[in-house]
Amino acid sequence: MRSAFGFGGQKCSANSRVYAERPVHDELVRRLVEKTERLVVGNPLERPVFMGPLIDQAAVDRHQQAVPRRSATDGVHRREHLTDGAFARGFYVSRRWSACRPRTACSTTSCSHRSRRSRPSISMDEALALANAGVYGLTAGVYSEDRAEVDRFLEEVHAGVLYVNRRAGATTGAWPAVQAFGGWKGSGSTGKSGLSMYYVAQFLREQSHTVVD
Repeated sequence: MRSAFGFGGQKCSANSRVYAERPVHDELVRRLVEKTERLVVGNPLERPVFMGPLIDQAAVDRHQQAVPRRSATDGVHRREHLTDGAFARGFYVSRRWSACRPRTACSTTSCSHRSRRSRPSISMDEALALANAGVYGLTAGVYSEDRAEVDRFLEEVHAGVLYVNRRAGATTGAWPAVQAFGGWKGSGSTGKSGLSMYYVAQFLREQSHTVVD
């Protein structure tokens, strides 16, 4: 929930897809719906508010186009652009879900489907295949108590910043000056991360000197 809706989802590492194994699917959906229904939208300077406005009208329009596309198939009820009272000044939308269908073992921001709909996934094999099929690969996360699954996720998923069992955010929350941050594939041009040992070198030109006396 924090990964998807923090800052209104307006950040590069915001969670966009979740694959859940069938045994945990229903409980995951129940808890996610319960938490998202409690989100407060409004002025982010006020302590109870979790979600502030979107950046502009174009963002609102994209939101309105995306939600109806999911409604018919995924049971997501459309929530309108909020314009009454305090919402008159700003681009506020409600992102609380009355129903949702996230699916298997790992969550990722490397979107792999032309459609925004989720697909059921019943194994780590399929989850990794779906996660790696996309053109982007910024962040990805997994929740598992199986060390072999965790090791496989870290070894095989195609993304630059990985999280395992991170309670504060499945795919987001890198600490500046502490964690290197960068993406693979369409999420980066070099495969090297900001704030890593390679960062400064990316801004330099190499020059070799050979001097013969």
